[in-house]
Amino acid sequence: MRKDDRNLYLSNVAVEEALGLFFQKIRQSNELVKIEYIEAIAALGRVTALPVFARLSSPNYNASAMDGIAVRAEATYGASERNPLQLKKHQDYITVDTGDPIFEPYTAVIMIEDVVEIDEETVEIIQAAAPWQHIRPIGEDIVAKEMILPAKHRIRPMDIGALLSGGITEIAVYRKPTVGIMPTGSEIIEPYETMEIGKIIESNSRIFEGLVIELGGRPKRYRPVPDDYGSLKNQILEAIAENDILIVNAGSSAGSEDYTVKLIRELGEVLVHGIATKPGKPTILGFIQGKPVLGIPGYPVSAYFVFDTFAKPLIHYYLGQPLPVRPSVKAVLSKRTVSSLKHREYIQVKLGQVEGQFIATPLNRGAGVTMSLVRADGILVIPQNSEGVEAGEAVNIELLKPLEVIERTLVSIGSHDLIMDLIANHMHDREDGYDLSSAHVGSLGGIMAIKRGEAHLAPIHLLDESTGEYNVSFVKRYLPGGKMSLIKGVKRIQGFIVQKGNPKNIKDFTDLQRADIQFVNRQRGAGTRILTDYELSKRNIEPESISGYDREMTTHMAVAAAVASGTAHVGVGVLSAAQALDLDFIPIGEEAYDFVTYSKYLNTPGVRTFIQVLQSKALQEELAVLGGYKFEDTGKVIEIL
Repeated sequence: MRKDDRNLYLSNVAVEEALGLFFQKIRQSNELVKIEYIEAIAALGRVTALPVFARLSSPNYNASAMDGIAVRAEATYGASERNPLQLKKHQDYITVDTGDPIFEPYTAVIMIEDVVEIDEETVEIIQAAAPWQHIRPIGEDIVAKEMILPAKHRIRPMDIGALLSGGITEIAVYRKPTVGIMPTGSEIIEPYETMEIGKIIESNSRIFEGLVIELGGRPKRYRPVPDDYGSLKNQILEAIAENDILIVNAGSSAGSEDYTVKLIRELGEVLVHGIATKPGKPTILGFIQGKPVLGIPGYPVSAYFVFDTFAKPLIHYYLGQPLPVRPSVKAVLSKRTVSSLKHREYIQVKLGQVEGQFIATPLNRGAGVTMSLVRADGILVIPQNSEGVEAGEAVNIELLKPLEVIERTLVSIGSHDLIMDLIANHMHDREDGYDLSSAHVGSLGGIMAIKRGEAHLAPIHLLDESTGEYNVSFVKRYLPGGKMSLIKGVKRIQGFIVQKGNPKNIKDFTDLQRADIQFVNRQRGAGTRILTDYELSKRNIEPESISGYDREMTTHMAVAAAVASGTAHVGVGVLSAAQALDLDFIPIGEEAYDFVTYSKYLNTPGVRTFIQVLQSKALQEELAVLGGYKFEDTGKVIEIL
């Protein structure tokens, strides 16, 4: 491929500058934002384009505010307990119900509770009525010609009631923009199509659909278009004709088949190609036939943040609404996060509150890691020209979940196991409403997080090479005098995760040195990594002799996935991960997977719930299906002095 076949003219425009250029162009065209008239009863959630003035007063007559009798107020003067006053029907009073009109000569209403019936034609009262007592005057609620709602107001249920009371049956609202969503790429397929090597299920467009609906727009999603210049051009022209805004997903980068920028330039105008963000650099901002077009990168995380940065304010603009400020909290960052000086960087984080302080733990930063969006509680934005944030530094986190949910979250930082996902599900499903936030940094990383006060508990499985025992000695060594407790978890089987049928005939650690074997490792500080290094040391095997020793994964499932994909022949992990991906497993031995916590947390609602779930029959039945777990003293608390 020749170098000039690629789109090598990506710029690096700052986000604020790109937004400024984009919206300056949009504001020059008054035709983009459109108004329509709809029935008031169908206006929930819509935004008023013009102020709305009452056509009628409410009430439009003097109305009784109570069930009772209507009287002339002056005719009741002098009535008291010592001097009861009797009134004659149709002469001194008439019977009224709430809402009945009050006509002259009547000027007051007495509640039925304050009236004593003498006979069918006579009543007695013991207290005088004040003029206009219990009468709703004309226009008490709404006066004709007064403003009911201002322009650019999002209509609520009570607003509809006010509109109808004021005689308004039709109102002017901003028309919902229709957003064309056009996924591209020869490699992408629909979810119901047959999966093959080299194919990817298209999902970004469905995320965009949901976001457009949440924001108040109307999505129009097209079937994926292959990387063919003519097909892409025809689909873009069709989508431009049918929509107010067009999102072209993928094809915005610098590959030889990334045609999006060429087509936008050919059919219209490219304002920006390349913004100073990570992820999301290859973003395109342009116009075709006067309509805004966004070229959004194909990686899911990039796609989400570019949509959030550019499409979200654009839809709000069409709806006449200012961009709402996302709520945020101050938090302490649990581990050092390095950033490029060239880009603004968006980092998804897990949040929890420990000792009254919010703790933010960064998640996997890969642009293609969709699950980081699913798991994220908030976003850390590192500005351009910053080298990053140090561990323990206070940062501002934009919230993706309600604060009350985060405040009721038990923070777990440490070793990974599928059991943590199952426990989180059971905790979330309970009526006491506690969630579990689980971040995977390895066993030693978890102990350090506990020491820094950044977590409530840490899952660990650390082998003491001198004694062959697990966990207790490490707690004593790294957390001395801290009044710690160890919550016993499960015994689990560690071993070699290998491809189905074990085609490489791997039997033990000595096989890892073979030239035809590609290994995949766990990260430094992980209990599995410590076990691996312990076994290698026992056999005098140098790590340098193992191909792939430096390739690190942060979870057992990631190790299993590497083996399943064929990029590795073997990795060390737990049986449940191997079985989850239908791989073979060669046992090495049992280990104790436990949870360290400060003793003071044992009586907190979150930890109590955690222990109850850990000991539950339902959880143990699920783990039995996964395989590779034993339950010995599960949930028992051992105090470590």
